[in-house]
Amino acid sequence: MLIVNCTLTAYPQENAVNVPVRILFYNVENLFDTYDDIAGKDEEFLPDGTRRWTRKRYENKINSIYKTLMAAGSWSPPAVVGLCEVENRRVLEDLVHGTYLSRFDYDIVHEDSDDERGIDVCMIFRPDQARLLSYRYLKPYSVSGEALRTRSVLYAKLLVLGDTLHLLINHWPSRRGGVLTGESSRSRIALMIRHVTDSLGSISCGKARVLIMGDFNCPPDDHIMQSLAGQSQGKANENGLSLVNLAVKAGKSVKGTYKYRGAWETIDQMLASDHLLGCSKGLAADSLGFKVFSPEFLLCNDEKYTGSAPFSTYRGYRYQGGISDHLPVFLDLFLR
Repeated sequence: MLIVNCTLTAYPQENAVNVPVRILFYNVENLFDTYDDIAGKDEEFLPDGTRRWTRKRYENKINSIYKTLMAAGSWSPPAVVGLCEVENRRVLEDLVHGTYLSRFDYDIVHEDSDDERGIDVCMIFRPDQARLLSYRYLKPYSVSGEALRTRSVLYAKLLVLGDTLHLLINHWPSRRGGVLTGESSRSRIALMIRHVTDSLGSISCGKARVLIMGDFNCPPDDHIMQSLAGQSQGKANENGLSLVNLAVKAGKSVKGTYKYRGAWETIDQMLASDHLLGCSKGLAADSLGFKVFSPEFLLCNDEKYTGSAPFSTYRGYRYQGGISDHLPVFLDLFLR
């Protein structure tokens, strides 16, 4: 698959020293504003909607996300943040300009998708740590060639610590209604991504630095995730590019990112190309570097099952003031 990109004016990259650069992904669970979007499906998330989504509740969520990003970066927020379940650009502007994140001059990459729920995949990034070279939203299609009514995949080409990083941000269709629900769509998206990575691998002779991250709505051992990474982890295919699921590498050190019917699942994952993990020089990542950010303020007591669970904004239709039903995940990049 040939990637045609939207090329942007580059910013000077100030992070010249070898300070780790943090890449984070976060499903922020229905980040809607309080305005009625005639073209969207936001009726639930309005002041007079079924969820009574008021300005106060919205501002509390924006501020909570800001505080989470600050804490996840040890008070210097991540260089690149992939987000999903975002209604529009306005909420991103409120996040990066209306909170103390404004001190870090985050830029925004966003595009409205064809998703039936009216939620999008997007990215914010710090130009002092990551230079955006180009980006493109990749639309998935069915076998018959019809566009799928779901989120596009965001492909971004970045310059990080002097090397090119190919980043793909995902939010795959859910399994609501059963494990097989959405499987065909997830398979099509995985195939599309594999075509992209194969192309990058072919062009670079297997040396492309690729990072795929997102909410895949299936665990690492799902056959679709295994096919995306390659049936044999770390085994290069014909073009010399292999992908490693870092959530698999992390193993039992990761409890999970989402809790469903009392069981933790790691459906928010990161996959890295072998060259990003194993290169002897340049931009690199540790194969055991995948982390789930799970401080106490992102968790609450699981009232129905035992233990803790992500502190979501709602429990059913009851507002409880949390942030998300998912936990963020991150990976640090550095120079070898």
